[in-house]
Amino acid sequence: MKHIPLRTCVACRAVRARRELVRIVRTPEGHICVDSTGRMSGRGAYLCRNRRCWQSAIGDSPRQFARSRLVAALHAAPDEGAWSALREYAQQLPDEADTHAPGVRDGVVEVERA
Repeated sequence: MKHIPLRTCVACRAVRARRELVRIVRTPEGHICVDSTGRMSGRGAYLCRNRRCWQSAIGDSPRQFARSRLVAALHAAPDEGAWSALREYAQQLPDEADTHAPGVRDGVVEVERA
């Protein structure tokens, strides 16, 4: 059986396959952005692909964003531009995750035990 890398959503703490989550990265220059390739250099954190987790992670205002788990996980100095860009990205996401993907039950990856 092939190893499937697992990551934890910083908002809901669900453990999922890395490809099922979206990576947010703090670049070496200090910018916070969405890493669509999953390969950008910098410190990363993961969020589920649903609007609820994103709203929980980034908050409703730049002030809440500054105190969020996402900013803490990235060890970043937040700015309003990053909050606006992440909020805009979150608006494109569905309200709930697709829980019918193979190997997923109740939104959590099923892992076989040896």
